[in-house]
Amino acid sequence: MVRASLVGAILANLMLATGVAFLLGGLRYHTQEYNARAARMYSSMMLISVVSLAVPSAFNRVFSPEGTLHAEKLINVGTAIVLLAAYALYLVFLLKTHPDEFQSATVTEAEHGEHGPQWSVGRALGTLLGASVLAAFMSEILVGAAEGTGKALGMSDVFIGIVFLAVIGGAAESGSAIAMARRNKLDLTVGIAMGSSIQIALFVAPILVLLSAFVAPRPLELSFSRPEIGTLFLAVLISAIVSGDGRSNWYKGVQLTLVYAMIAILFYFLPSETGEVAARFVGGIP
Repeated sequence: MVRASLVGAILANLMLATGVAFLLGGLRYHTQEYNARAARMYSSMMLISVVSLAVPSAFNRVFSPEGTLHAEKLINVGTAIVLLAAYALYLVFLLKTHPDEFQSATVTEAEHGEHGPQWSVGRALGTLLGASVLAAFMSEILVGAAEGTGKALGMSDVFIGIVFLAVIGGAAESGSAIAMARRNKLDLTVGIAMGSSIQIALFVAPILVLLSAFVAPRPLELSFSRPEIGTLFLAVLISAIVSGDGRSNWYKGVQLTLVYAMIAILFYFLPSETGEVAARFVGGIP
């Protein structure tokens, strides 16, 4: 269920969190603006990520559907290393060489000092680390309870991983993105939702692949089923089209939310034989 949860988290951030944020923000403000260049950069990074994840999936489906070949292991490791390198360079671009590309589109001089004095690096890192640990602890409790609830309700493993656990596990990030939209800070909304998706695709997934060789019963493979790769590609494409102009309104939120709802319905009603195939590709490490 690990790989299903990864795909589900990306879909929830791109479609559901962004959609609900646009919807609720648009109900309060007629039109909201954000940095279109940053949104297009996020979208291009996500598109590259999906293409990269599709490579080992295609190899698995064509050449080793019944078992893992040595070449497939090398492809998974090589893809993980490439994704980590892309993430490192993305951070350099974001924080060092071109931070101006990600500046807020609506920031004013009055807003610079509205939150008081700037925190020191140590205090900011300490607060971030503490908040991350607490969020991870609470997410673990929620995910454990949600998984048992989903099974009790008769949900399939694929639906639990891609929709149920992804929505509950990412509640903190989604809530932050929505809260920023309600305060008319769309740049933060887009940065949280799309930035989280990039982090999952370019950092979390490859790190899990590399660490699984040492701490898991068997290595994690980046081999996703066709429904996962197809919906992920469509979600990235639709998100790029909807968010690429730097302006949002409530109806754009409706569009993204409806797409996510249709994706959820797809995975809920997958035929049993398709669900078995998908579970073999995206099921968790035993």
